[in-house]
Amino acid sequence: MAAFDLTVNERAVRVTVANEETSLLAVLRDTLGLVGTRFGCGLEQCGCCMVLIDGRPEKSCGKQLSTVAGKAITTIEGLGTPDRPHPLQQAFLDEQAGQCGYCLSGILVSAKALLDRNSAPSRAEIAEALDDNICRCGSHVRILRAVEHAARLLREGAAR
Repeated sequence: MAAFDLTVNERAVRVTVANEETSLLAVLRDTLGLVGTRFGCGLEQCGCCMVLIDGRPEKSCGKQLSTVAGKAITTIEGLGTPDRPHPLQQAFLDEQAGQCGYCLSGILVSAKALLDRNSAPSRAEIAEALDDNICRCGSHVRILRAVEHAARLLREGAAR
């Protein structure tokens, strides 16, 4: 058994696992009950499992828990709530950017990292930032439009 301290969605947690090689995704979903982060391919290829680790988008399915000890993890649950959605979440609703929605949690956290460092990204910069996220439904144009919309909302002073 091994115990690790980390911060998840601005809350300090101690996680005990039987195997140090347990993935961050498994801990988020199975131990902490944060099921918004999805298991997609399990091979770090699709981006469904994307979370922010110290503000940087990273895939959690292949990330060993031991490598994130002491770090700040943000999942989709850490962005907003149904009553107070993050401007990105609101923009995705406004633009009807999701179809099945399976990929969206990974896309949203990747987009958040982009907008945290660049308040007015070009469409090409948005596409590049989301390059590690696969949407199989073909909602790409609506997704790009939603990130542009969210950037405008944030520049106009919407609460993060």
